[in-house]
Amino acid sequence: MNLTSPVTNPLLTQGTSSSVDARSLAALRTASERDPKAAIKETAKQFEAMFMQQLLKSMREAQAAMSSGMMENSGTNLGNEMLDGEYAKQMSGTTGGLADVIARQLERQMGTATTGPVTLKPFANAPGAAPPAAAAGSPAVSTSGKQAEFVRSHTDAARAAEAETGIPAGFMVAQAAHESGWGRHEIKNADGSTSFNVFGIKAGGNWKGPVAEVTTTEYTAGVARKVTAKFRAYSSYEESFKDYARMMKDSPRYGQVMASASGDNASAAGFAQGLQRAGYATDPAYADKLTRVINTTLRLQRVMST
Repeated sequence: MNLTSPVTNPLLTQGTSSSVDARSLAALRTASERDPKAAIKETAKQFEAMFMQQLLKSMREAQAAMSSGMMENSGTNLGNEMLDGEYAKQMSGTTGGLADVIARQLERQMGTATTGPVTLKPFANAPGAAPPAAAAGSPAVSTSGKQAEFVRSHTDAARAAEAETGIPAGFMVAQAAHESGWGRHEIKNADGSTSFNVFGIKAGGNWKGPVAEVTTTEYTAGVARKVTAKFRAYSSYEESFKDYARMMKDSPRYGQVMASASGDNASAAGFAQGLQRAGYATDPAYADKLTRVINTTLRLQRVMST
């Protein structure tokens, strides 16, 4: 089955059976588990193709309304539909096109889409699609995946850090997840071993411990660039959380973050925005990204505690 063709893809074709839609959706889900970024890109391309095909159809209908209709029959209509589908396929997926915009929006909405499996759902008008009410609410989370494993592994260390700082353990686990890509992109030592630095804390002039020197992305005036930087290296994840707690508690730079993240008024957005204002990271979208990861982590913790 050609999933890239707007003519043959059952998610983009009216009148196909629900069983065919289910098979196509299952194929997309399988692809998303192997390569989430590629799945998002492919889904965005299909949305663009569907839009372009509908646009071409509307143009033909407008043209037909102004003609005599003598040349219109079922054969020409089918031919036009197939031609429009091929045109839509050729016009979709170009760099800088609508598909790129859709893909970026999907990544922003999913938050963890680049670090975990993408959940693909049928289009709203696809046969067999769930009604809007069934799709409403927070996305489901799994307690058997990489994200849940990460939360389980670091919850105890985060709770110890919470006792020192007052910052909710879930917030700190989420920040560690965001900085390390849920453990997939930890900072490595020169020999390839992990530095256990899940918070991305750099080694400044006052750091006397071991360091890991790696290439990272920094933003200057909103422009991303690659730089080589030194990061702190630890002997365990527990040591990493302890050092993070010590930095947050002792540095005046994070005083406002501590105040906004502790007590009954603590909020994911407030914590993330406070870190960005304090200059924890140079990414201009850091607060939004971290807020989404925090919300995912908190949902996981709720599910895992039931």
